[in-house]
Amino acid sequence: MPELPEVETVRRGLTPVLEGARLSRVRINRPDLRFPFPERFVERLEGATVLRIDRRAKYLMMPLSTGETWITHLGMTGRFTLDGTQLGEFEEAAPIAGKHEHFSGCAIRDGAATRIGYADARRFGFMGLIATDQIETHPWFLGLGPEPLGNGFSGAHLVEAFAGKKQNIKVSLLDQRIVAGLGNIYVCEALYRARISPLVAAGSVSKARLERLASEVRNVLNDAIAAGGSTLRDFANAEGGQGYFQHRFDVYGREGEPCRGEGCTGVVARIVQGGRSTFYCPSCQKK
Repeated sequence: MPELPEVETVRRGLTPVLEGARLSRVRINRPDLRFPFPERFVERLEGATVLRIDRRAKYLMMPLSTGETWITHLGMTGRFTLDGTQLGEFEEAAPIAGKHEHFSGCAIRDGAATRIGYADARRFGFMGLIATDQIETHPWFLGLGPEPLGNGFSGAHLVEAFAGKKQNIKVSLLDQRIVAGLGNIYVCEALYRARISPLVAAGSVSKARLERLASEVRNVLNDAIAAGGSTLRDFANAEGGQGYFQHRFDVYGREGEPCRGEGCTGVVARIVQGGRSTFYCPSCQKK
């Protein structure tokens, strides 16, 4: 499933085309993805202008001139695509392409239109339209923790959130109520960089170590975004390119391989926590 860096990469790829563009020629080829498309989805999008493209956790958010926000979650295999050629404003957009593309349309800006599409082979993604002034109280967003790249996330926040918590720190970091958008890959990598065992109880980690952890969470996410995210199976950005951060994983997916830490002779191990694979170095990630 695309994690925060991958979703942020898609957001940055869509922004030059969609921000300030008027939507036209919208089509869908089925009534639902993971959830049904909103009632009158096509009619509510057509003619609307995309004011900007935001991200909250793993959601893409596009506030519209109509007072609604177009929400997209990519699920496991969802991806936006942009047609490489500029279409004339009054040309008909290309029809939905292929059995896995479920949405298409034109983004018209400065007298030219670019075809956009959304494909999702497994259909675990979904789209919604929510009144912009009701986003924070909508069930998808209510109770989400701070953004890990925002000012609300810090070691002090983790100290408060983890106080008295006996659950292991790995599973605790995946709790979206504590920090929004963190996924399995980058939690493994951040814990390794901070040299904290994924087995330790969250409430037992010192303030100093949590300060370092918060810093490493930001560092690993920024490094991944700079590399265009990670492509393990299906992820591609809006231009069709792949991410490259998977080549820089220190522990994720490296079970049985030597630890890359300077002076460490340990071997990367894999365990299962909360139903997810955890990769770590037992030698240098201490409790």
